[in-house]
Amino acid sequence: MDWSSRPIFQIDKPTFAADISVMTETTIDSDKLPAAVEQFVLRWGDMGGQWGVNRSVAQIQALLFLSERPLTAEDMAEKLGMARSNVSNSLRELMAWKLVRRVPVLGDRRDHYEAETDLWQMATKVAQGRKEREIDPMVAAIRGAMDGIDDPRISPVVRQRLQSMHDFVNTVESWYQQMLNVPPSQIMTLIRMGSKVVGLLKFVTGRGGKGGKTESG
Repeated sequence: MDWSSRPIFQIDKPTFAADISVMTETTIDSDKLPAAVEQFVLRWGDMGGQWGVNRSVAQIQALLFLSERPLTAEDMAEKLGMARSNVSNSLRELMAWKLVRRVPVLGDRRDHYEAETDLWQMATKVAQGRKEREIDPMVAAIRGAMDGIDDPRISPVVRQRLQSMHDFVNTVESWYQQMLNVPPSQIMTLIRMGSKVVGLLKFVTGRGGKGGKTESG
């Protein structure tokens, strides 16, 4: 498909280098983006900062997510008022998270990029990335501590707490791996059930009757 003829967003007037140089990561040229798109990009950047993600990285992902066609790094730098080097570094990070990919565009030798737009894929990739960076090292540390659990200098209280933590992280990790194989449609059905899930669990575990006893018919 030839993407080169499709508009990104309506542009009313040309951009000059002087305009770009005075912009910051929190100021986007409104003439280049519709108001709703601009607000989404800015708010997504702010939210990313609260989650420990670089604001530039979050803004670029938001821009690509809403773009109808792949963009070049120059397109992004122009629209977001960022330095070209900042855009390049942010794209590398997004590609490492597998939230952005490089795509070819017919008739244009420049690198173009598009974002993952499937919301479940986005959530899965973010969860996987955070797990690898934050959870897996903790799991490894706890398992390493368990190797010395029989040390006589460790009191029964400490031993029990380490064992409980070990069991907990193993259960969560096992649940996470199982959830990766559950179709998104089934997960959405589970989410929409809301508090009904609690009632279902009580029924399945035999605690659905009054006073904690099962009904015998």
